[in-house]
Amino acid sequence: MQPTPTKAVGVAHGIPVLQPDRIRDEGFLRQARALSADLGVVVAFGRILPDSLIAIPRLGMINVHASVLPRYRGAAPIQRAVLAGDSETGVTIMRIVAEMDAGPTFAVKTAPIPRDATSGDMEATLARLGAGLLLRVVDALDAGTAVETPQDDSRATYAPKITKVEGTLDWRQTAEAVHNRVRGLQPWPLASATLAGHRYLVRRSTPIDLAAAAAIGDLPDATPGTIVRARGDELLVACAAGSVLRILDIQPEGRRTMTAREFLAGRGVREGARFGT
Repeated sequence: MQPTPTKAVGVAHGIPVLQPDRIRDEGFLRQARALSADLGVVVAFGRILPDSLIAIPRLGMINVHASVLPRYRGAAPIQRAVLAGDSETGVTIMRIVAEMDAGPTFAVKTAPIPRDATSGDMEATLARLGAGLLLRVVDALDAGTAVETPQDDSRATYAPKITKVEGTLDWRQTAEAVHNRVRGLQPWPLASATLAGHRYLVRRSTPIDLAAAAAIGDLPDATPGTIVRARGDELLVACAAGSVLRILDIQPEGRRTMTAREFLAGRGVREGARFGT
């Protein structure tokens, strides 16, 4: 077991670190009250805080949430934005209230989602963005100049927790949707499919657009999941509506990640073989 980076920094600077098994435990709440904190800051905690804890800091509690609220309230805002193929996301600093991610907001900053960015990529981007935005809001609260803006609940959407079963690829979707699933489910649970009874993790992909398809040459119409090109570094799989996904990196279960060229050279995969779920 290793301490979180937050705990490590706290211990290094002599800051008390409380790690209760239950956040409603009265002993923990007494310890929290004894700190006489001005402000509580919550990041990626993943649980709804009780009123008894929210009320302790003099200025209340605020949260760094990785979406542009009220869009994507919930546990997995980054992954859901990537899975949906959104071109933009962001960070919101909001006040914590009893209802999940529904408190008034202090500040919002947006960021583009590159077409090939994974959820892990965006998490790193938004962590840096959120840290800077948080400091601005903390300074404003300290100065008494912070402005709270109520959310429009009618525009709220929900971002439920990612589950392992979502990792199974559905080739009946368009290549764009399959690509979004490949990048949206990184670093966990990862997108997977079976081929000849073996499970493979699809690590990196790109949808083939019309211009690229024309350059490749004629590709056969095929049932979704069928490998329509397996030569050189071209591992192309048919998807819905005549679209095609190019697999760039693939990992046999329990083995290292391979490029498409490495995979095709060592596995004898033939055109016409079909990925299943």
